Amino acid sequence: MNMTAGAVLPGSRRRFMRAVWDSRYIYLLLLPGIVSILIFSYGPMYGLLLAFKKFNAGLGILSSPWIGMAHFRRLLGTPDFASALRNTLIISFSRLIIEFPIPIVLGVLLGEMKFQKTKRVLQTVFTFPHFLSWIIVSGILISFLDSNGPVNAILAALGRDKINILANTKTFRGLLYATSIWKGAGWSSIIYMTAIAGIDPQLYEAAVIDGAGRLRRIWHITLPGIKPTIVVLFVLSAGRIMNAGFDQVFNLQNAVVRPVSEIIDTYVYRITFEAVPDFGFSTAVGLFKSVINFALLLVTNRLVKAVNGSGLFV
Repeated sequence: MNMTAGAVLPGSRRRFMRAVWDSRYIYLLLLPGIVSILIFSYGPMYGLLLAFKKFNAGLGILSSPWIGMAHFRRLLGTPDFASALRNTLIISFSRLIIEFPIPIVLGVLLGEMKFQKTKRVLQTVFTFPHFLSWIIVSGILISFLDSNGPVNAILAALGRDKINILANTKTFRGLLYATSIWKGAGWSSIIYMTAIAGIDPQLYEAAVIDGAGRLRRIWHITLPGIKPTIVVLFVLSAGRIMNAGFDQVFNLQNAVVRPVSEIIDTYVYRITFEAVPDFGFSTAVGLFKSVINFALLLVTNRLVKAVNGSGLFV
């Protein structure tokens, strides 16, 4: 039996190497991507050791003394971190509920348009904000919504009280959701429009012959046709729950709204660059966030598989 296994193994290895050689150009195309992932994704994991050490720049990462879970105990006992965690979860879950369906609706509406010229114009209009950085968008918003900006000038001219949305804890989160939809919905809808384009047109023709109206065609053909795409993107979005949008929040945030807008990423930035830096503690916060994201990804995928029958991965 061992001799048979030994006889089969070399032959299998030769077939494997032959298959690799036959597809060598494909592997060469994959090589830059694999190398970049190893360097920029797996290489930095070496720095995770900081989460378990009292970092001393003179000693380096490896020679710095181990302190075990001390950073994590400090993290869970810090009121500012608890507030940042709460805000992160509230903002991220609200994004998932409010923002996630908008690109689906927009993609379906654009897919139903018959006039191609108008459709292309609207696609351009909706997609353009994606290419603006949050620095530019925040600058525009601050100029327009400032107490002396055009919006409040119009309110004053109408005899109404001025509203400082950027410094109002009740309206700031709503501003985050609205501006995120304005900036990203058009770009995200492209994925759904591509999925819609892959649906067999004969299904729509058969539905029209059967007397199905536009809404019925959308409900029974379009949405089931793009369901796999929706599932994949939903699972990926759930796996980013702990990333509540650093660029947007950081550029729009101010001291007045910090109690409702401080998220984990801005908290890490503040304790690292606006105070005496503690790189071990900052790394512990980042590792905590990554572990939670990974756990949420697995849980969401399991729930989706239980309801839908298929998920992002096994």
